[in-house]
Amino acid sequence: MFHFTGYLNFLFSNKRFLGFGFFMLMASSVGQTYFIGIFGPAIRTEFNLTHTSWSAIYMIGTLLSATLLPYTGKKIDEMPLTRYATFVILLLFMASTFIAFVPSITFLIVAIFLLRHAGQGLMSLTGTIAMARYFFADRGKALAIASMGFSFGEMTLPVLMVIAITTIGWRYTYGISALIVLLFVLPLALWLLKGQANRHERFEELKQASEYGNKSAASWTRRKVLRDFRFYLLMPAALATSFVSTALFFHHLSLAELKGWDVMWFTANYWVYALGATLAMLVSGLLIDKFTALRVLPTFLLPLAVGLLIVWKLDNAWWAWPYLFFLGVSSGLSHTGFPALWAEVYGVNSLGAIKSLFVSLSVFASALGPLVMGLMIDNGILVEQVCLSFALYCLISSYVFVIGLRLYKH
Repeated sequence: MFHFTGYLNFLFSNKRFLGFGFFMLMASSVGQTYFIGIFGPAIRTEFNLTHTSWSAIYMIGTLLSATLLPYTGKKIDEMPLTRYATFVILLLFMASTFIAFVPSITFLIVAIFLLRHAGQGLMSLTGTIAMARYFFADRGKALAIASMGFSFGEMTLPVLMVIAITTIGWRYTYGISALIVLLFVLPLALWLLKGQANRHERFEELKQASEYGNKSAASWTRRKVLRDFRFYLLMPAALATSFVSTALFFHHLSLAELKGWDVMWFTANYWVYALGATLAMLVSGLLIDKFTALRVLPTFLLPLAVGLLIVWKLDNAWWAWPYLFFLGVSSGLSHTGFPALWAEVYGVNSLGAIKSLFVSLSVFASALGPLVMGLMIDNGILVEQVCLSFALYCLISSYVFVIGLRLYKH
């Protein structure tokens, strides 16, 4: 039986710092694929782009972000959190402003790079690292509560963006988003981080104590991780949600059209995805604190595979609900599970460097996903066959993932 009252007590005891994680992850939406994908049809029309060429632009910008992320992400290990968060939020404001005025395809690549680097990359990294680093016994609950920022954005923003783009155009919509980042997110984050110096001092004291984690895990560096073959057994599955879900969300409007589903109705039901992610995060947060992420994560991709098989086999629009729900469950498990897993296995001393490595690989996977799916659609492969291929990838990589986790246990 799950005691969700523990969440409430934990939330009220740490509401300000948990709020920081929540709003950082929510604000990362501005650079997330599901958000940018909503602007896709309008951008393709204005710049006369095909599915493949728009996906290629997105891939190039995202790959540039992935290349830089290991260097910018590791700075969170070296800088005060307040200063680092300020830099990241200002970068997201600049990126949102830049795309609102982007004049050509060449600069569109730069705009995508800035959005992906600041939003999906650094905003997500900052929120999750803060939770994983400064909470130990309640790490799962902290990551679950903060990661609900992802879900809240996914639940509320898509339909608002569709309405705004239809009413005032995609450029003005991104311009307003930039102002919200500057005038609301930045001052809110600074207010929520009050007392961070004292929190960091307590963290340093705990880190020195013998009971804080195990010393073998605390000794891991990014270089040592890269030399560990078990890490590569985990990667195909660990990157699957970035590869598959990004491809789906990037082409969701096209998927809806090809399935004969009303686009406005489909995006309005993104709340089902957010519901699945939220429930998965809340439950997995408790399970991780009780059993560890090593034991909770092995089956995290199975709901995603089920959702893909639904799209492959069934056409009625109402099947979009279970599809989105299962997609959200795997996403929620991934959001909560992997930051906890890296902290459990590798310790927290170099967590920013290690997490930025994983995020960089995830960004790389998210760059390939839309291009692969765009190429398949442009070459006449049915969207149902695309989803079947993705489902098989999830199942095979899950088997390898379980082998890798068992080796870590031993």
